[in-house]
Amino acid sequence: MIDIWEAALAVLFILILVVLIRLLKGPTAPDRVVALDAINTFTVCAILIFGVAYQETVYVDVAIVYALLSFVGTLYLAKLVGGDI
Repeated sequence: MIDIWEAALAVLFILILVVLIRLLKGPTAPDRVVALDAINTFTVCAILIFGVAYQETVYVDVAIVYALLSFVGTLYLAKLVGGDI
């Protein structure tokens, strides 16, 4: 049963690597902010998959806190890039 979750984690890891390339080579700052947000979203998904695969509810709590901090960080970066800060 773990094999399905390991495959899903592998796919997420590959997606994170692809988006990481965009983060490093992004031509503009907004591209990099979007790439960072996508990486954070994939990371939240990976944490949730860990929680389901190992049947530990603490991963769900960690994912919720990480998603909240990621959202606030993305908003801050968007304001910073937009010139509002």
